[in-house]
Amino acid sequence: MDSPRQAKNLNREPKRTQNRPSNPPQKDAYARLLGQHRSSKFSLYLEQYAKDTEFQREGNWPSPSPKAQSDRQNIPQKQRDQVPHDFSDSSDFSPSSMKRKGEESSDTATSQDGDVESGEELGSLKPNESRKHQKQQRKTKDSNKDVTSKETDSFVARPQSPNTAGTSGQEQEKMKKSKKKKAHSRQPEEDRSGEASFQSGMDTLTSSANSPADKGKNRGARGSKRPVFESYMTFEEVSRGLKRGELLQGKLRINPKKYHDSFIPSPDDRRDVFLDGIVARNRALNGDIVVVQILPREQWKVDYCSDQDELIRKLQNTALTDTGTVLKSEVFFFLQVVYIVEKKHSRAVTGFLKFLPDKPFAMFSPVDHRVPRINVLLADCPEDFSSRPGDYANTLFICRITNWAADSNFAEGQLAKTLGQAGEIEPETEGILIEYEVDFSEFSDAVLNCLPKNLPWTIPAEELSKRRDLRKECIFTIDPSTARDLDDALSCKRLPDGNFEVGVHIADVSYFVGEDNALDAVASRRATSVYMVQKVIPMLPRLLCEELCSLNPLTDRLTFSVIWTITPQGKILSEWFGRSVICSCVKLSYDHAQSMIEAPEKMFAAEELPPVDPMHPIDEIHQAVLNLHSIAKNLRAQRFTGGALRLEQLKLSFTLDKETMMPQGCYVYQYRDSNKLVEEFMLLANIATAHHIHKRFPQIALLRRHPPPKAKMIDELQEHCDQLGINIDLSSAGALNKSLNTSLGDDKYTSARKEVLTHMCSRPMQMALYFCTGVLKDEQLFKHYALNVPLYTHFTSPIRRYADIVVHRLLASSLNCGPSLGLSTEEVEKQASHCNDRKTVSKRVQELSSELFFGVFVKECGPLESEAMVMGVLDQSFDVLVLRYRVQKRVYCKSVVGLDSFHHRKVGKTSELTLVWTAEDREKAPVEQVISVFTLVEVQLKADGAPMKYSAVLKRPEESLGPILN
Repeated sequence: MDSPRQAKNLNREPKRTQNRPSNPPQKDAYARLLGQHRSSKFSLYLEQYAKDTEFQREGNWPSPSPKAQSDRQNIPQKQRDQVPHDFSDSSDFSPSSMKRKGEESSDTATSQDGDVESGEELGSLKPNESRKHQKQQRKTKDSNKDVTSKETDSFVARPQSPNTAGTSGQEQEKMKKSKKKKAHSRQPEEDRSGEASFQSGMDTLTSSANSPADKGKNRGARGSKRPVFESYMTFEEVSRGLKRGELLQGKLRINPKKYHDSFIPSPDDRRDVFLDGIVARNRALNGDIVVVQILPREQWKVDYCSDQDELIRKLQNTALTDTGTVLKSEVFFFLQVVYIVEKKHSRAVTGFLKFLPDKPFAMFSPVDHRVPRINVLLADCPEDFSSRPGDYANTLFICRITNWAADSNFAEGQLAKTLGQAGEIEPETEGILIEYEVDFSEFSDAVLNCLPKNLPWTIPAEELSKRRDLRKECIFTIDPSTARDLDDALSCKRLPDGNFEVGVHIADVSYFVGEDNALDAVASRRATSVYMVQKVIPMLPRLLCEELCSLNPLTDRLTFSVIWTITPQGKILSEWFGRSVICSCVKLSYDHAQSMIEAPEKMFAAEELPPVDPMHPIDEIHQAVLNLHSIAKNLRAQRFTGGALRLEQLKLSFTLDKETMMPQGCYVYQYRDSNKLVEEFMLLANIATAHHIHKRFPQIALLRRHPPPKAKMIDELQEHCDQLGINIDLSSAGALNKSLNTSLGDDKYTSARKEVLTHMCSRPMQMALYFCTGVLKDEQLFKHYALNVPLYTHFTSPIRRYADIVVHRLLASSLNCGPSLGLSTEEVEKQASHCNDRKTVSKRVQELSSELFFGVFVKECGPLESEAMVMGVLDQSFDVLVLRYRVQKRVYCKSVVGLDSFHHRKVGKTSELTLVWTAEDREKAPVEQVISVFTLVEVQLKADGAPMKYSAVLKRPEESLGPILN
């Protein structure tokens, strides 16, 4: 219905092995995990782990499989690893400048049909730093590490360059030279802060590891090089460990802002388990399904405690802060990936080639720094790359990882495609699509042959006789003005008794998409249409999307209908499901419907609306819209009174040049009464369908659930809000919704404060998921948290979602108006899981498309000036919501021009920064600016040197706000 790439050098992690303990791990790593696992099952596991010598592996890990060894490219290992360690043109996956919804977003958005989606947390956790500088860095590094309720202060003098903090003069000079080589780096300045010390440490450690003086330390008994990563467990070991509860399995999520921090869900799915560093991920990439294990005891760091019983007691009873910092003792340990169950990540990435003199390979630097750098054989590079490498400095490539051996910091891969010049919309867009495995190829002849041949197509008389004929009813569509895939229509007829007959009519896509043919196979594989700023990648061929299935006006179309008898107050008296045929009398846009709602007495002229069926006067359509609006308001009120939640976050839209498709302007999309009208009836239809198919097929119904938010994050948020003085109730979805609608001030910034608070509340939220009812035994798990309903599904958008097609088939079979289904629980769950994956991808691609276009807009039309509101404060940076454009950016204090010093103060979970601006006049005192949540600041959005990237530049507080570009 609604249509509408972190820090660098991840391959330089210090080597850790089981036989040689590494430098001390971060002191809060254990405690984070401990804070996440208070369950009795986990406590019993810890006890067993300490006592059971069978699982104290003493470093005896399985050797790499013969296949893994044979997969290595024929490059000498010495050459493979001796890449210059000052190589620094790697790009950066900048902090989200747009609202993140997909993959690493923490925003929660409700789609037009009411589905709530939530991405992972945006919490900036403490990175894995050089151990040499760890204690010094801890005082100044951005982190969410908390303290006791007692106030603590830290002071930073005149800000240093991000690439010199905490390094020696010699190292600083080296990095200054290295910095000059970044002409083509895509890493924005704003995201480099805090990386230099990490980088310096990695360079030092890696270089020393490869030095002649240290060779003996890096080689085993046979003189072979010690592995960087541990070998994976065998399938049998993993199976046993999972059954015994000694291993954990889950989907790996890597923090896009701090790529060394990653997470998997805890067994109870109410919190996250933290994995510290790149070595701990053991070559797994974002999205992979992995198995993790607690590292062996010899790699635990235990201070003040040597007795095992005392250790277990401290594991269970130690007092923690919000980030898991141990207060009573220094006890912590690590988890590590020991097996990759499924490689969900495509292993395809966009990036740039770097020529390395005297090497048989080039270095590929991915734009997304959660992916390692990749060695690419020169034979795989363009023919003239070795002789003219400068010609390719700004060329964007796609590279696929083919292998990543345990004894190498670098992966190996092959170039898949040359995309074009970085910074241009089409090459960048194609790179996004390939990287996320979005199939944008043309549909094959085998697929097209599944479609009707005789065009224009008409409904067969035999089919008409099987359906309820609604062609004479006043039925119409309400969609965005640019929509061409119209898959839902509405009707509303007043009955003699004062009640209404309300219908939701959905395109009958399942009539055209038969089971187990080529068309069904491609639709099942694509699973969803992908909406980008300038284009749509359809799930189905355009003949279906825009013609045969689209409910175009004044044309007979096949539909699946839900019709209710309903009171004006929204009480449902009766319900009917069935296949039907309609003829839409008009195609209304949201603007048209909104005009009708706002002018109930107005007589609209024909020229004010699109073509209308003469059988239905304009005033009849107008009255139907008004009646639907009235009922929808009552339905909505009932939903929220009953405990529903809507975390509404604004979306940036663009106006494009029709010929060049370049952005001419941007605006915040307004969600109005006409949108709410459609949303309410789509929700009602989805809920009704969910109950119907679950009752008829309790073991194979495809539904959609929304788990409750992460409990630990909710507790932290509640404490944070309490300290900010915000009266908010997080006990339930309904209580949260009511709190969010309580006025936050009575000035022009009220809506901005609400949006900042909404963003904070969205962070603990989990993703909504498709599932098969036969898989979950506890029906309490079926519940949709945000909608606060026991059963929910997707029925209303079969043109763009394959899950809806499955639901249509289930519904047709239940009504005996479709073929019997031979689906198994396993088949439905497999399809549900795939739909979840592709929906997440679709959401992420849409976000990246918006970021791309806004980056172009800033470059072409900027600098742009705007007020901004602080959303979160760290100890060296803060995040802002740019009010004019509703984009989110991070401002690093070390990068602020004109700032003399800054002072960080924290009480409990509340952080505050005091910025001291250098006095412009020597006779005047320095200007102090206090930064806390909800503080108003002025920023300038300015294009970076890297293509498509931009920064938020903080303006001096005494400067007046300049003109804002419309």
